Amino acid sequence: MGKKSRNKTKAAKKERMPFVARTFEGLPGEADWVALREFVPSASGVITLTTGETVRICSLLPGNGAGIRRPDGESWVGLQVAHNFGDISRDLAHVVEIARETEPGNAIRITDPGVGPRLQDLVDPKSSFAVEVYEGFDYWVEGVDDSESTAAMIAEANETIAPTVRLSSVDGAYWTEMGPQRFLRWIMTHDETTLLDALARLRAAGDDTLGEGTKLIGHFRAHGLLVPVWEFEHDAADLEAPAKDFEKRLAAALADDSPLTTEQRSARGALISRQVTI
Repeated sequence: MGKKSRNKTKAAKKERMPFVARTFEGLPGEADWVALREFVPSASGVITLTTGETVRICSLLPGNGAGIRRPDGESWVGLQVAHNFGDISRDLAHVVEIARETEPGNAIRITDPGVGPRLQDLVDPKSSFAVEVYEGFDYWVEGVDDSESTAAMIAEANETIAPTVRLSSVDGAYWTEMGPQRFLRWIMTHDETTLLDALARLRAAGDDTLGEGTKLIGHFRAHGLLVPVWEFEHDAADLEAPAKDFEKRLAAALADDSPLTTEQRSARGALISRQVTI
């Protein structure tokens, strides 16, 4: 066998997956995608594809499945899935495409999508993404399955849920209660450097709280976005107005491009050192 022939027998080199820092950038409600992917236990929202078809995006599906083609033909896609072939957006787009070829009433099994289309390529740019947060997982089977075994499974799943509320006054902010503690995790889509500067200005001025009994305890990063976290004692409804007021203060701080003062730089350093996991 000649050298040229031997080269033909070699497997084609796998195409390198392009790195994308902000997984869900360009989708409607980017912050909500991050929240449903990372920490909201039970929620969903419907997107419209460029084909006119609709798909329900869920935080979690039964058995941690990648997707389901419902008996009525509707496609449901789960975000909190352990698969990751290099770009979560491509993984999800692949699930959507598989759903089109799946018979109603069947689960969707994901395979390696390769360097295929991203979700941003499939979703209509004019699509909305109105998220509804549920108290449990009963919505999984409403109108489909009312058997005793399913009811028992749902009841068991519901016991694992931490109470969660999406604030309506601002985008991307989610209240949760974990045992005796309450937190607000607010996914912000601003440039990270600019956002840290703005938070530092507010912290140095004592304006980084959401009112009495609240405290900015740190932040974490998720899918290229910064997520500040507040600890507080209030119910979710009591944070709506303070969150709106904070958003206005933050906008002013974001617009300030003057050099940070010594105190503000110190506040910025403290913020950077306080990465939290909740």
